[in-house]
Amino acid sequence: MNQLPPVDPIPTVADVEHIAVLPDPVIRNLLITQCYHELAVVMTARTGVNANWCTFATWASKQAGQTIRKEDVARTLESIVLSAPATAQAEQDIVASAQALGSEADEAEVEETLADVLNPLAAFDRASAAVGRGNKKVYEEIGREFARFFEMCLGDTAFDADNLARFCAGLRPGEPPDGQDYLRRAFTRYYQALFASNAKQRAELMLLANIEIGYHEQTRLQPEIAEALNAAFVDRGPFRLRLIKALFPRRTWLARVRLFLLRLFGRPSPLDQALEALLAEARRRTRLLITEYVMTIGLPHGVHLRLGDDVPAEFPASLQHLDLPDLRALLEQIDPTLDSTQGSGAVDWSRLPDRLHFIIDMFRCYHESADLFEPPFTAAQIEALKAGRLPDGRL
Repeated sequence: MNQLPPVDPIPTVADVEHIAVLPDPVIRNLLITQCYHELAVVMTARTGVNANWCTFATWASKQAGQTIRKEDVARTLESIVLSAPATAQAEQDIVASAQALGSEADEAEVEETLADVLNPLAAFDRASAAVGRGNKKVYEEIGREFARFFEMCLGDTAFDADNLARFCAGLRPGEPPDGQDYLRRAFTRYYQALFASNAKQRAELMLLANIEIGYHEQTRLQPEIAEALNAAFVDRGPFRLRLIKALFPRRTWLARVRLFLLRLFGRPSPLDQALEALLAEARRRTRLLITEYVMTIGLPHGVHLRLGDDVPAEFPASLQHLDLPDLRALLEQIDPTLDSTQGSGAVDWSRLPDRLHFIIDMFRCYHESADLFEPPFTAAQIEALKAGRLPDGRL
């Protein structure tokens, strides 16, 4: 049975709790990512190179870190949102219609005002904050339970039902998002996998555990995922009011009265139409960029998964045909293309069933990938992190 070099020391519950309360979201995310890696490797001493949930959480957390740190986003946002042809046309239409209503603003002033009012970086700030909260929320719950499981159960040399029951007693009853029944089932599978009679049985037990934790995690993350993807939404009312005030600094009330009367009689003004066109285009393009950051996951050696595409891999030989009844029963409920990656790309990542379809097939395809156990950071970066410093180099 292949295994990786041991982690020393093994992360403890106290370690997890310490990291979870760090106030700096950037340092916290980096330490979460590293801790997930350490927790993932710990289990291989008993299970070999079979992916556990922390294996995938390492790379999902690393990807989340790019959004949290807002890497290389300012220039990209500006070019995508404010410099697009459709945006430029909307600006010209706004200038013309505003001047027809008495505005003295020229195109340069309008462009400056739009850059401030739309402020695409504010949308990405909202997405970044939502991703950071989700990263913390999942880690402080599930990371803690992995550390607790290792402290209580990983050293057992024979199946001890009483010890497993003691561990499970620490989990809340009920369905997610509040209950932890899926975590109870998952850690029971992990414990069974420690004593599995053959490699295939172990692989299927661990895949089932990973999927059960994934289901719990994704249910819990629903609010943060929806918030991140909807961060591009700009409230029409405040947007319109701020822009009109900027376009008519001395005669705002008169312009507002004229615009109100036009709308009252069912005649939207050219300015209203131009504002609506600009707002729709800005929302669309900002959401495209946010989706690019949120709906991707980078794996080692340049593997880059777009969550809207089908998983670009095949099931390993040990998981091409599944024998475990509980595993097949769960997949028949939540995987619409059982035994195939076809259609696994998420049409709408804000929908739990779409996310689960992709995640299930990703778990299954990469279950035996030793690459996923590689450290997410260099030795020098890890040393800096452990000392509480932001590491140098690409993260």
